[in-house]
Amino acid sequence: MVTDFQKLSMAVGEALQKKSWKLVTAESCTGGFLAQVMTSITGCSQWFERGFVTYSRASKEELLGVSAEMIQRDGAVSAEVAQAMAEGALKHSHANIAVSITGFAGPTGGAIGKPIGTVFFGFAFKEAPTQVMHQLFVGDREWVRRQAVQFALEGLLLRITSTNSLRTPH
Repeated sequence: MVTDFQKLSMAVGEALQKKSWKLVTAESCTGGFLAQVMTSITGCSQWFERGFVTYSRASKEELLGVSAEMIQRDGAVSAEVAQAMAEGALKHSHANIAVSITGFAGPTGGAIGKPIGTVFFGFAFKEAPTQVMHQLFVGDREWVRRQAVQFALEGLLLRITSTNSLRTPH
């Protein structure tokens, strides 16, 4: 039985292969869920380069190069950190496109102006500007995480297949 996640992952993989691109993920609140979904597809080694699970602040700093000052100033769950995570993942890999996810899945956490369900996504590309998006998901921890993975997959597919948002690398 093929799941919706698998269908989306297959579509992302096919789109990546058409452009001869590789993907890297940088996940916080989803804890590797997106990478797991992507690597459940046979043949994914053709387009999935690597995944970073950077749940702690220290791991964001050490593995992705996100500055401690940025995390202190903006919070680990912020547009700035999502952008830095995606750009750091791209820099520390051999991929052409990166996606990052950072958020408050609950049931604890959250901050003023950033309630449980707040998730930021970064989409970084070789030779194109990084795009950051924000979503507010409703539901329990598992549901927030599932919605975040779904949103990331849909966002990747849109960006990979859109000829207007990216230039194909030479």
